[in-house]
Amino acid sequence: SPIAAIERGWEGAGLIKTARRVLAFSLPFVKPYWGRLALGLALGICFGLFNASFIWGTKTLFQRLDGDSTRVETKGETWETKFQEINRDVTQAVDPWLPLKDRQLDWRQVAGGLFLLPLLVAVRSTIGYFSVYFLTWVSESAVRDIRMATHKKLQSFSIDYFQNRQIGDQTMLLNAGARTLHRCLTYGIADAIKEPFTILSILAALFILDWQLALFGVLFAPLSAIPIILVGRKLRKVAKADYLKGTEQDSLMVEAYGNVKTVKAYGLEEKQLSRFQKIYQRLARLGMKSMQARHLQNPVIELLSMLGVGAVILFVFSTGKTTPELVGFLTGMIMLYQPIKKLGGLNAYYQQAIVGVEMMEAVFSTKPSVEEREHAQNLEVIQKSLRLEAVTFAYDGAPVLKSLDLELHKGMRLGIAGESGAGKSTMANLLLRFYDPQKGCITIDGQDVRDATFKSLRGQMALVSQEVVIFNQSVAENIACGKQEATKEEIVAAARAANAHEFIEELPEGYDTMLGEQGARLSGGQRQRIAIARAFVREAPILILDEATAALDSKTESEVQAAIEKLEEGRTVICVAHRLSTLRNMDRIIVLEGGEMVESGSFLELMELGGKFSEMARKQGIGVEVVDK
Repeated sequence: SPIAAIERGWEGAGLIKTARRVLAFSLPFVKPYWGRLALGLALGICFGLFNASFIWGTKTLFQRLDGDSTRVETKGETWETKFQEINRDVTQAVDPWLPLKDRQLDWRQVAGGLFLLPLLVAVRSTIGYFSVYFLTWVSESAVRDIRMATHKKLQSFSIDYFQNRQIGDQTMLLNAGARTLHRCLTYGIADAIKEPFTILSILAALFILDWQLALFGVLFAPLSAIPIILVGRKLRKVAKADYLKGTEQDSLMVEAYGNVKTVKAYGLEEKQLSRFQKIYQRLARLGMKSMQARHLQNPVIELLSMLGVGAVILFVFSTGKTTPELVGFLTGMIMLYQPIKKLGGLNAYYQQAIVGVEMMEAVFSTKPSVEEREHAQNLEVIQKSLRLEAVTFAYDGAPVLKSLDLELHKGMRLGIAGESGAGKSTMANLLLRFYDPQKGCITIDGQDVRDATFKSLRGQMALVSQEVVIFNQSVAENIACGKQEATKEEIVAAARAANAHEFIEELPEGYDTMLGEQGARLSGGQRQRIAIARAFVREAPILILDEATAALDSKTESEVQAAIEKLEEGRTVICVAHRLSTLRNMDRIIVLEGGEMVESGSFLELMELGGKFSEMARKQGIGVEVVDK
């Protein structure tokens, strides 16, 4: 049968397996909307079945051109005569409303002749519209939930996940991947329901009309599976390559326009254009291959369809069938091959969607390297000390910290110095549980931080780093990132404490001024003071400063440093610094080298020691006499 032939074509193209996988992934997200889904599918079935009415309509109208042909000569109780009797009863019921040869037209027959076929089209189109409407509603809602679930999963990942991937991976996943899945859920499911029932209803009507014609005509339908098989083998390969190049394009856009100053300063415009050109050239070739794969099958199916129609016409002439039968049958044959073409197009929906599904499956199956334990407890506010006990950590097997032991009493200010790569920032990352040590542990008042919830641990800490992140939100919203429930009064107080209130008031809309992407409207010092205000409003007992003034000039540094010193008051402070002058007020300074603590003491003690710290200080123009001043 045509259905079996198409199914074999799907199997040859891997469509059945692919469709099952796409639908299995989507099912949990579709379930909450099962009511609308069921309604959309039911209407899709009705749409398919209603198509048979066109064969009856065209045959009936052409019969009436030759006179009333509703009489049925029954020869036994067969299914054929039963349907003919039903057809006679229906035709007699509508007889007053349809024109008939040699009968004078009245207003009812004019209306019936004019509106019969348009009425059938209107009913069919209405059913089809609402079927697609409900399925689109479900797919929009499901894809929205899939996107949110993907965001939630991505935000649960540890820092190392994002360090090993391009930003384009995430943008393609949430844009192209979700878009192809949405199209598949809307039209792929709709066509998979509507078109088989359309084929079945039309086939039933054709066999009722004339089983000999029907049998002769559908012999050509299996040929339609040939282009479906050939196309299915190409679509998935092309779709996957398209995703990969799309990822490169998105990552390059972020790289090129996120670092536009460097691009212009070094005259790299032509270089970046050349990189874009290569990617777009490849995308264009893939687009052409995809177009060829998707659209080549339609002309082939149409050609094979017309061969079938031609064979039927010859059969009609050779057997002496009537014109009404021929017209009704040709109507059915033409309508039969339209759903076959659409079923062939299912390949494109599912083969493109499976690439995005595979990407999302990989995301959902990935486990964060740093997870909150199942029975994690709320961590009480620090009362005594923070300790690192034999902490060892390595990046990809390269040791960064080696059996580090350290204790910070509450309210103590600790400075961390060392050359690049010594492990300074790694300590800050471990305290925030961006990573976990491979050996040893970190405790607050004796409780291992791995046994604490992320919220209670990080809620005790405020981070001010060299890489200041300003969101494309208002000034107030950026400061409130430190404490999302902060009042306007708390935000202004934090800004005053960070020496930021004055310049904020000078902005066009004050605290309501939108800062643009990465705070493009602000200077480096202003951005840093927004970050300090964010830390102030957080009111966290532990303050982590990671190269907080490294990117500032000396004048701006002194302004920011004054705000930082105010922020440090009454807090336990961990200050990572390459610029050693910022460590003068620390209670204790440790020097890291090769992941080990090689020196420890106050600023003056380390300068007088004449060791590693003193050597680094001299390179920065800092001597003991400067310290004394």
